[in-house]
Amino acid sequence: MAHTDRRGLPLSTRSATAAAHYREGVDLLLAAWPGAAEALDAAIAADPDFALAQAARARLHAMRTEPAAARARIAAAAECLARGGSERERSHVAVLALAIGGQSGPALDRALAHLESWPRDALILSLPLGAFGLLAFSGRPDHDRARVDLCARHAAAYDPDDWWFAVSRGWALTEDGAVARGRALTEHGFALRRANANGAHALSHALFEDGAGPEAEALIAGWLPGYDRSGILHGHIAWHAALAALERGDADGALALYDRHVRPGATAGLPLNVVTDTVSLLWRLGAYGHAVPAGLWDEVRAYAEPYFTQAGFGFADAHMGLLAAATGDRAAAQGRIAGLTALVEDGTLAAGPVVPAICRAALAFADEDYAACARLLEPVAAEVVRIGGSGAQREVIEDTRLVALMRAGEAGAARTLLDTRLHRRPSPRDARWRAALPA
Repeated sequence: MAHTDRRGLPLSTRSATAAAHYREGVDLLLAAWPGAAEALDAAIAADPDFALAQAARARLHAMRTEPAAARARIAAAAECLARGGSERERSHVAVLALAIGGQSGPALDRALAHLESWPRDALILSLPLGAFGLLAFSGRPDHDRARVDLCARHAAAYDPDDWWFAVSRGWALTEDGAVARGRALTEHGFALRRANANGAHALSHALFEDGAGPEAEALIAGWLPGYDRSGILHGHIAWHAALAALERGDADGALALYDRHVRPGATAGLPLNVVTDTVSLLWRLGAYGHAVPAGLWDEVRAYAEPYFTQAGFGFADAHMGLLAAATGDRAAAQGRIAGLTALVEDGTLAAGPVVPAICRAALAFADEDYAACARLLEPVAAEVVRIGGSGAQREVIEDTRLVALMRAGEAGAARTLLDTRLHRRPSPRDARWRAALPA
């Protein structure tokens, strides 16, 4: 009997047990739900020569920042294919091997080519999508639109009630500015499978972009207790609730969420999420005029020390620049700026000059040279999108520029920026700031 994956693609395994565990494991992986590792391990135990199970396990190791284990698993997948496998499976493993090997550009190109032949290969389609996907970190200024176009290109291959595709396409639309359509599609996908952290996460983004902070807080408060704390998005989804609280002006509420779910030691999140969530939330607190409790910045610095030590990953670099500025580590800040500048001069930094500019502006902001901060950020404001991540994550840079303008006495420029933001979505924080500006 031939076995297939969840979307009808053939699987080269003779074991019904292995195929069933594989389908479950990929579902859990795509939902960022605990249990994926155990399901995929069970698939491999049932059929050690099952290449795609080995490859999916490699992908999970890579997601969890376990590079040695990821490389070993993808090599095992390739060995399995040497003993037999389909053209689709060989291409699938080749795409993942490039991504796991850090060859992001070739991985993106090969993934897009693969999808032309096998658009229902959801695990491969997931690679270019999302805030941390291959498109987001490509350095392209149009990566939001590129995700929308990619989903539209392959939408006919998916059932309208495919929970994963509905959420993924909804998130892409939301990030590209089609908020009403994106929110509706995300809500549809999330309703089909609520045991889906990527669904709750995408809906949190849609509510954020829709100016529906209280709805986001209610969603997360009701949903998060059912998501085990071992889930990799547990802390990040709580971060969204903390952002909403902070936008209301409830710094104590934001800090309580931070303490319970977001800070190092409270979350099982990926290092990239832990570093960027903690840094951006604490930076926002300070920039908005709230006190950051003693010791919190030092805790984040100690956690972040082993990670992202080399310049070159723009999204992480921007947050490490904020961290160095906030903690007064001028040597680290200047060293990262020098490294980033060299990469820009060599033409090898995907996100380009915006990254060292953000780090320089962070130093100026920490030095209370607000005019210099605003001056550094103004010419690169439209390029911040190139660092990747989501709109909600990148907004910390725009917030920094806005606060710098207000503190530098540039009321006209601050008013223009606030009016643009308030036209896009309602915000009690921005409304307070707008009302406080001199006429």
